[in-house]
Amino acid sequence: MFNLAAVEVPDLTGKVVLVTGAGRGIGAELVRILAAKGARVFAGIHPGSRPEPLPDQVIPLVLDVTEQKDVDAALARVAADAGRLDVLVNNAGVITPIGALPTISAESLAAAFEVNVMGVQRMALAALPMLISSQGAIINAGTGAATNPMEGWTAYCTTKAAAQMLTRMMDKELAAQGVRSFFLGIPPTNTDMQGVIRVSGLNPISQIPKDSLVPTAVPASCMAWLCAKHAETNHGPLMDVRDEFFTAMMKLQ
Repeated sequence: MFNLAAVEVPDLTGKVVLVTGAGRGIGAELVRILAAKGARVFAGIHPGSRPEPLPDQVIPLVLDVTEQKDVDAALARVAADAGRLDVLVNNAGVITPIGALPTISAESLAAAFEVNVMGVQRMALAALPMLISSQGAIINAGTGAATNPMEGWTAYCTTKAAAQMLTRMMDKELAAQGVRSFFLGIPPTNTDMQGVIRVSGLNPISQIPKDSLVPTAVPASCMAWLCAKHAETNHGPLMDVRDEFFTAMMKLQ
């Protein structure tokens, strides 16, 4: 369905990057790419997850983005070990609850907002002093669901729409302090989240065959490219893996 390939990631030696939701899927692949390119990587891993193997040089952090104490401890560890932070990648996210709008309780919707919106805000505020110092960047994992309503995805579509606007506000208010902000749209990718979507059987995304999904290396490489080139990117906050900006680089391979 998507004829996309990974982009070539420049050298990242000297860069310090913190990735949330780094235990599995796109986050874990991103961590592997960053480490291979020489970055010093801190991998935020949810305490309830079963993380994939990560490179030995990656520093794992117990990090639930809904818990302020975890966020504060993670940033304190980065400051103590690296003394700086160049890029924050807010990759942690949830798609649940999935279901018809009348079945979604306020409590379950609030739980999705806690991760997909407040988690992004919580991480950004905690990282901001170091990001201002480094003239760094915030990269937020996005999706076309932020602008396209999809049956059964009340929680995901509304929270990602809010995260997109939050990113635009970051760009508007933090750019003057030298911090770039990006919301990177990610196509349907072969991850555990996509497995949950497939089981639900709701909307066309659940019908995409597994072998037609995008490999995790595609969005992960685009994120890693931004980690390396954010300061040189003459682009606004809203980007997408399927944009000509990235696909032109894919075609060059």
